[in-house]
Amino acid sequence: MLIVGDSLSAEYGLARGTGWAALLAERLRKERPGVEVVNASISGDTTSGGRARLAPLLTQHKPTVVVIELGGNDALRGMPLQSTRDNLRAMSQAAKAAGAKVLLVGMQVPPNYGRSYTEEFSASFAQVAKAEGAALVPFMLKGIADQADAERWFQADRIHPKAEAHPLILANIWPALQPLLR
Repeated sequence: MLIVGDSLSAEYGLARGTGWAALLAERLRKERPGVEVVNASISGDTTSGGRARLAPLLTQHKPTVVVIELGGNDALRGMPLQSTRDNLRAMSQAAKAAGAKVLLVGMQVPPNYGRSYTEEFSASFAQVAKAEGAALVPFMLKGIADQADAERWFQADRIHPKAEAHPLILANIWPALQPLLR
């Protein structure tokens, strides 16, 4: 399994081994010992960066499942939504062409980006997943960022979840990921 993501998957600000990807690897070691997890996530990465890095990762690791957790930094930089969708689509197609199943992990942005951008950004993940036949996690931070006490789950920057939130992130991802492991 190959995870291509940004700081939310790269354990930004966390002790090594406490992020959702490490928790997933630990779970799979117990439940499915033959599944190796390669976390190729890079803090600050965008969909264009992930797209540029994907081909060599597919060649090197030959994954059967690719988890794409990118797009949040595109939104933070105000990137055109069509560019984000095009990159997610191209990554999904490349992974499928390499024989892998794809899981897109969706993100949402705060309402201060404007209603139109916020809604279109969120919908982009479902649009690409549907078009590409990929599995989808609609919102990686569901039950974390959308709670009244959300700030208790985040580091001081209010962007990156604390270690305590990562089991919840994995709980959001697992139901969509598990069928791909069959």
